[in-house]
Amino acid sequence: MVWLVGVLLLLWLGWGPAVLVVAAALLCVPRLRWWVLDRAHVSRRVAGISAAAVFLLVGVAVVVPDGWLPIPPAPGAWAGPSYVGRPATAQPVPGELPQNPHLAAAGSSRPGPLGLQPEVETAWFGLQQCARLEPTSTGLLLARCTDRSGPSLRLVDADTMRPVVSRELPEDATCDDDPSYLDASDRVVVATRDRQVLVVGTRSAKDEPDLSTVSTTDLKPYVPFGDCLVALAPDWTGTIWWASRKGLVGTIAADTGQVRVTDLGEDVGRQVATDESGAYVVTDAALHRLVAGADGTPQSVWRSEYDGSSGSPPVLLDGGVVAITDRADSRLGVLFVARGDGRHLCRQSVFEEDDGATDSPLAPLGRGVVVANNDGYSSPRSTLLGFTSSPGVARVDLVDDGCVVRWTSDAVSPSSGVTVSRPNGLAYAWTKRPSLTGVSAWHLTAIDLQSGRSMWGVRTGTGLLAGSHHSEVALGPDGTAWLGTLSGLVRVQDRS
Repeated sequence: MVWLVGVLLLLWLGWGPAVLVVAAALLCVPRLRWWVLDRAHVSRRVAGISAAAVFLLVGVAVVVPDGWLPIPPAPGAWAGPSYVGRPATAQPVPGELPQNPHLAAAGSSRPGPLGLQPEVETAWFGLQQCARLEPTSTGLLLARCTDRSGPSLRLVDADTMRPVVSRELPEDATCDDDPSYLDASDRVVVATRDRQVLVVGTRSAKDEPDLSTVSTTDLKPYVPFGDCLVALAPDWTGTIWWASRKGLVGTIAADTGQVRVTDLGEDVGRQVATDESGAYVVTDAALHRLVAGADGTPQSVWRSEYDGSSGSPPVLLDGGVVAITDRADSRLGVLFVARGDGRHLCRQSVFEEDDGATDSPLAPLGRGVVVANNDGYSSPRSTLLGFTSSPGVARVDLVDDGCVVRWTSDAVSPSSGVTVSRPNGLAYAWTKRPSLTGVSAWHLTAIDLQSGRSMWGVRTGTGLLAGSHHSEVALGPDGTAWLGTLSGLVRVQDRS
């Protein structure tokens, strides 16, 4: 009987839940069921060894520090190919991406893997999800993480994938957002859940990894209890813009730290976008353009209403255009708006009726955007046992006579959106296709920006722990792709 259990266990690990279904069906055969019951006896010795093995594995998982073990795979390692497609050839996107002088280099300015025998490595962080990752100029990876104990910042060695410095952030049960960004000096600016804005350095005076506070701005006098900070970004003068869930929008002066605030009177749930002279804030009812007055107080330049609500923050495009998504008449759409006066330039529907929604950022691309369909995704549980969300990744461009869908891919990106690499001409998505075998296999998929064709995909893990929940693919300067799963980090890079 022991050998039979061992064979069944191996088949389950290799082919996933389908093996258990087949085994249960076989037990419906009376003769086979009686044969199994006659031999269903486990000695005390075998039971003791099994219990000791389980106890040892649990102990190792608890004691070993974060990053020293790979993410445990779920059953189904043999249920599908580990790599599909073929390597891509870099086709750089023409033009230069304007760079905010107070922000670290944008991820879209970095190359990603081309699919040349890609190597996948993982690091287990227990049940901690690091949804936001930013490579620093010193070779470290800044991770904004969350677990049951609350949010934290971590500096991770990009080679070993092990944390070198960690710092807990304030917790507040009424808030679940920690908007942040990495500035041009490798400092992380984060809005905490207790309504403060911290500037945290990543190097000490001795040039060692560190997460010490450089400055603190207390926004509690301006943001009342029960409200939360949901957006944070610098404009090109260094002024920090912030927004609260209940519609307060404010600035923090770069030189004095002076705070000024105005009330839009509309709920805000997305990040703000900034350009050379001001900020763009999308509320549940309208898109706003604001500038800082002489004393720093935000002043409205225009307010542009739209139908439905936006599932993505505004993104800035070439030619003085800003884009958001909306959902009108049961169709997800991309709305292009003139930055100068708030005019609606055009709106383009994407995906099918009643089968399109997004909760992830748009990926800007010159005069267009790439949008991912997240319809059908509600939580990590919605991707269990081979289930997934609705398919669709689309490119929408603004042209002279309106806007047009350049292409639509059937790739399925449940919640992570898309990250564009301009040097490679590829869009990277964390994808999961439906599976009749019940195996939840996750892949990094590279999509050609010109044609929408899926060039290649590599399996990065199986099961719930390998999935993501609104994490974003981050690209490193060395052509590496990173993503924070529900239990750690995944790194994908071409074989050197």
